[in-house]
Amino acid sequence: MAEGSRGDTACGGMGGRQDPVSSSGSCNFPEYELPELNTRAFHVGAFGELWRGRLRREGDLSLKEPQESALPGSHGVADWGQEDAAVARDLGCSLEAAAELRTVCGVDKLKCLEEGEDPDVVPENTDLVTLGVRKRLLEQREETITIDRVCRQETFAYEMESHAIGKKPENPADMIEEGELILSVNILYPVIFHKHKEHKPYQTMLVLGSQKLTELRDSICCVSDLQIGGEFSSTPDQAPEHISKDLYKSAFFYFEGTFYNDKRYPECRDLSRTIIEWSESHDRGYGKFQTAKMEDFTFNDLYIKLGFPYLYCHQGDCEHVVVITDIRLAHRDDCLDRTLYPLLIKKHWLWTRKCFVCKMYTARWVTNNDSFAPEDPCFFCDVCFRMLHYDSEGNKLGEFLAYPYVDPGTFN
Repeated sequence: MAEGSRGDTACGGMGGRQDPVSSSGSCNFPEYELPELNTRAFHVGAFGELWRGRLRREGDLSLKEPQESALPGSHGVADWGQEDAAVARDLGCSLEAAAELRTVCGVDKLKCLEEGEDPDVVPENTDLVTLGVRKRLLEQREETITIDRVCRQETFAYEMESHAIGKKPENPADMIEEGELILSVNILYPVIFHKHKEHKPYQTMLVLGSQKLTELRDSICCVSDLQIGGEFSSTPDQAPEHISKDLYKSAFFYFEGTFYNDKRYPECRDLSRTIIEWSESHDRGYGKFQTAKMEDFTFNDLYIKLGFPYLYCHQGDCEHVVVITDIRLAHRDDCLDRTLYPLLIKKHWLWTRKCFVCKMYTARWVTNNDSFAPEDPCFFCDVCFRMLHYDSEGNKLGEFLAYPYVDPGTFN
């Protein structure tokens, strides 16, 4: 289906960067390829140009705060008369009906709180069942002084989404430009996390259309990047020299038939080469894949499908599904400091793996072939690990293999 949706030259492969897509091409608009699942492939930069071409009125793309005269409810009597006349003309109704519509359907009617009411307090006389349930849960939490998992996740998610809303840069040069595109990118778990791999986004980020793919690549946090190689049972106090991210810097994104490889460092390898050779070895019907340097392309240069699963691969075989779910123009209520993008707005809250002995602290070590452990592998916090496996002088007791353990909950 991907190949069929890009048959014409306006939507062809890597040509989007050198040969901008015509604004009249149907592929510039994200029509659905599979209903309610994903769109057809379209060129991000050309789609942004179409959008900006339609929004030509003064203030349509402005990121400045509106003047007081432009705010709802600030109209004078003459302004209301002109607005009523325009509504009556558009709807084909009388001026009296237009005035009644303004009164009944005005913005002021959307306000749900009276003057002085606290939005954090659920009213007593609510008829909404869900609001009543929430009120009982809040009262129960106050009585027991406990915060359940749902409350923690809810609070955490709200803080993540709201911490940068409307934030402006201290340096005016860091202000994002009017008409800038913002894409919502969901990073899913590696495939080893079978419990959540299909439906739980690991991270949700906002990226700017003008940002390079490498900026998204550098902002993705994965526990496999923090792994420490080697066996440390004989030298538990030895500080590791490197983590995996320092040693294995190769990575790629896959979007619409093209592998975008990270080639910024001399030690970077082309991880996509094996896949391309496998695809071409027996003519498996995938078409001809292309490769490009990740650092040379921005999101505006890409062809994408909204809602379609793409791929991010690093550390050789750690694979994340990447789904771009939304594309829109920047608004004055967005974070306007481009230095904060890619902006993390959602992160899955994880249970941490506790020490097998104390059941209190997060595991720091994992052992194999351990005569002191009831299971293999077994996880220990640093204190319990040393108390159980070493004497008072730090000498190793028994035979076992010990490896540093990095818990996925590190990123909570």
